[in-house]
Amino acid sequence: MPNTQFRRLYLVRHGEAKPKNEDPQRGLTEAGHANVSRMANWGAASGIRVDEIRHSGKLRAQQTAEIFAGALGARAHATPGLGPNGDDANIAGAIASEDAEIMLVGHLPFLERLTALLTVGNAASSVVTLDAGALLELTLADDAWRVTCLMQPRLLADR
Repeated sequence: MPNTQFRRLYLVRHGEAKPKNEDPQRGLTEAGHANVSRMANWGAASGIRVDEIRHSGKLRAQQTAEIFAGALGARAHATPGLGPNGDDANIAGAIASEDAEIMLVGHLPFLERLTALLTVGNAASSVVTLDAGALLELTLADDAWRVTCLMQPRLLADR
């Protein structure tokens, strides 16, 4: 009999960030903030619910996570290992042992490597491209992660 465990993991790439010479901490640009807000509102209207939102602690990821937290009514907090060069195998292992539906807000190349590792078992594979502010839904069913939704900010109508 197949395992009927079913849960979701959301991966969000931080919104467009200011250049380092303009803002050494690289906070979100106005456009980045607007795109993330539209994406978070779309997610809430689409029925996305998460138990918690974890981010890398870098300002652009923190700001993105806080926007999603406001729209989704979830708590956001910094978590080690979600930076641009995070340890995808370690995070994948941690996710495997959890029952919660979580959102990870992070960076490239980490998020794309994590997606490849979870879905095809090889972090070096090219599975998905995440634009700044993109939201990816992975669903775990029958012991396998599958991409079930990818929304890029450019696909949302300006509002």
